[in-house]
Amino acid sequence: MPHEVDESFLALPLRALADAALARARTLGAAHADFRLERVRSAAWRLRDARPAGSSDTTDLGYAVRVVHGGAWGFASGVDLTTDAAARVAGQAVEMAKLSARVIAAAGSDERVELAIEPVYADRTWVSSYETDPFTVPDAEKTGLLAEWSSRLLAASSVAHADASLLTVHENKFYADTAGTTTTQQRIRLHPELTAVAVDPESGEFESMRTVAPPVGRGWEYLTGAGGWDWDAELAGIPELLAEKMRAPSVEAGRYDLVVDPTNLWLTIHESIGHATELDRALGYEAAYAGTSFATFDQLGRLRYGSELMNVTGDRTAEHGLATVGYDDEGVAAQSWNLVKDGTLVGYQLDRRIARLSGFERSNGCAYADSPAHVPVQRMANVSLRPAPDGPSTEELISGVERGIYVVGDRSWSIDMQRYNFQFTGQRFFRIENGRLAGQLRDVAYQATTTDFWGSMKAVGGPETYLLCGAFNCGKAQPGQVAAVSHGCPSALFEQVTILNTTQEAGQ
Repeated sequence: MPHEVDESFLALPLRALADAALARARTLGAAHADFRLERVRSAAWRLRDARPAGSSDTTDLGYAVRVVHGGAWGFASGVDLTTDAAARVAGQAVEMAKLSARVIAAAGSDERVELAIEPVYADRTWVSSYETDPFTVPDAEKTGLLAEWSSRLLAASSVAHADASLLTVHENKFYADTAGTTTTQQRIRLHPELTAVAVDPESGEFESMRTVAPPVGRGWEYLTGAGGWDWDAELAGIPELLAEKMRAPSVEAGRYDLVVDPTNLWLTIHESIGHATELDRALGYEAAYAGTSFATFDQLGRLRYGSELMNVTGDRTAEHGLATVGYDDEGVAAQSWNLVKDGTLVGYQLDRRIARLSGFERSNGCAYADSPAHVPVQRMANVSLRPAPDGPSTEELISGVERGIYVVGDRSWSIDMQRYNFQFTGQRFFRIENGRLAGQLRDVAYQATTTDFWGSMKAVGGPETYLLCGAFNCGKAQPGQVAAVSHGCPSALFEQVTILNTTQEAGQ
C-alpha cells in the first residue's frame, strides 16, 4: 500500500514560510527564487563481534532560500520557523547575490545565471516505494537482527571477527518557487552491511569478506526477506568463501578476460561514467573536488565511449533507486534519458543553469542538496548499464571464457582527475579455466582507461543478471556534500584487461 507523507512534517508551517520568503525575494527584485524546507533523520547502528559498538540518531531540520538577482546566485538558510525569519533569510540571499554580482564584475566576467524553463507543478506529492519505515521498527529489533546475523558468522571456525552495521535515512522535503511549483516528498533508504574477518594465528595474516547486498531505496522489509535479497544464503556462504580466500594463490599479473558481476561493475560505472557525464564537470565548473572529465562537451554525439553493446541511461525514476525522486531540488520532474547509446556519448546530467548555459531546452532533474544548509548542486542520477534483452546468464558468460577471472563485490578504487585512468579491486576473484570456475585468487586489481575498458566489452548479460547496486556516500562540491546513488547493471564480459598483483605493486 502506498504511503503518505508524515503528518508531523505536514504540520510544519511549510507554505507560510515559503510564501513569506518568496514574497520578500520578489519585493527585492529577484528574477527567480526558490524555497526548500527539509527534515532529514539519519540513524546508524554498529556491532562488533555481535556486541553493540555504537549508534547515532540525528535530525536535520531547516530551510533554504536561493535567488537569482542581477544575474548572480544568492543563497541563505535558517532554522527559525517563523515567517519573519523566513523573510529575513530571503533578504540575506538577495544580499549575497548582490555581493556575488560585484565579485563577478570585478573579475571581468559577463556571464549571467539563467535557468532552463520547466513546467509548473502545483501541489504535487511524491513518496518513495517501501513497505515499512525502518524508524517504526524498535531499535532492539534492529540490533537483535544484526547480532543474530553476526553470531551466524562467528559460529564458523574460519571467522575470527564479525562487524555489522545498518544506516537508515528518512528524508522529507518541501519545495516552492516563484514560478508556482510546490512539491512535497518523502524518501526512505537503508544500507545493511556485514564483514567477516579471518586471522591465521601463526602468521598473523588476515583477510576479510563483506556482504555484497547493495544499499537500497526500500524499507525494513529488505532485511526480513521481502525485499528481494536472500540474506540467509549470503551469510551461509561467507565463512567457506573466506576460508578459501585465505588459502587462495596470489594472481599472476597479465592480461585476462574478465566476467564482472554487477556487485563490482556498478562502482566502475559510477566512477568512469557517472561522474564523467556530469556536464558541470565536463565544462570545468566542477574541478576542485575530484577533477573534471575527459568526456568534454565538444565530443557530444562523437565520442566512442565503448563497444556497440554499451547503452547507459541516466534515471531519476527507477523504483528503489537511491537517487530516485519525484522532483529535484529545482522543481524539475524526474526523468530517464540516454547518456551512452550504442557505445557513443549522447547525453549528460544537467541542472537548470547548466542546461540553459549549454543550449539544452530543459534540465533532466539532477539538482540536489544534502541538507537545508547547503545549496543545490548538479548531482548524479541513477546511472545504469542496460542489459541485453536476450543476453546470456552469468554462467553462460563464464562458460565462454578459456582463461579469465570472475569478479564479485566492490572494494577499493582509484581514478584520475579526468575520470579516465583507473584501477579497481573487489571482494572475491575466481579463476576461470576452460569455461569453469577453478577456485579463488588473491591480490587482484584490474586496470584500464575508461574508453579501452568499455571498448573491450564483448558480451552483456540478460535481464536476469541485472542488479541495482550503489552507495550512500558519493561526494561532490565545496563545501562537500554527500548523496546516495544507485547504478544498475548486468554481468558483462570484457576481453584482455590488464590485471595487476596488488602485493607486488605495493612493494615497488
